[in-house]
Amino acid sequence: MKPIRLTLCKPFEKIPTGSSRFWGNPDLPSPVVYPTYIGEDGQEWEYQFVCQINLADIADLDVENRLPHKGLLSFFAKIDHYLGRFDDGSGISGYISDPADVKVLYFPDVTDDFQEAVLVDDDEEWLNPAEFEIKFERTLPDIYHEDHALFAEPTHREWDTWDPPFEDWQILLQIDSFSGMDFNLNFMDFGVLDFLISPDDLAAARFDNIRAIVLST
Repeated sequence: MKPIRLTLCKPFEKIPTGSSRFWGNPDLPSPVVYPTYIGEDGQEWEYQFVCQINLADIADLDVENRLPHKGLLSFFAKIDHYLGRFDDGSGISGYISDPADVKVLYFPDVTDDFQEAVLVDDDEEWLNPAEFEIKFERTLPDIYHEDHALFAEPTHREWDTWDPPFEDWQILLQIDSFSGMDFNLNFMDFGVLDFLISPDDLAAARFDNIRAIVLST
């Protein structure tokens, strides 16, 4: 099973609604609202939006038909402290997480009722880092790049399998540590964040029991 690599670049213009993007704000259909969770402090917090993938963009690369070939797959996670924010004190660690530590939403159809869900602070400034365009490829580029990938191989794992009962789970999406003009994402000494899915859930296109783990290099 070969990975599908994600290469990120700054867009020349605003990325259209329903398109693949990293950071920025998610596109959600009415009446879906920005997903939240209750932190250790008892307060409600928004998950950090990581990326959304328009599955039509990878249909030609997904020759094993591992994912649906249309719709929008959106990834959220409790990774605020890896961005230098320590408000709620909770998040994903080096152990396989609880399901509530991540949120992956799948929308089978991208329709006209999708709108960008923008998070702002008290000064009406965007909370999420500026958006990146995503380009997909099956082979590694000639130059160094971050190790973002769908179906990444577990090369950052120092043991043979995941801990029980997750031995046969696969990496759905891997996000590498990297920095930009308005963020510094560092997973425990420049490691990676892996979203994990069971083979049965992947085959059935079910994304409501995703787990996550941070692996440090």
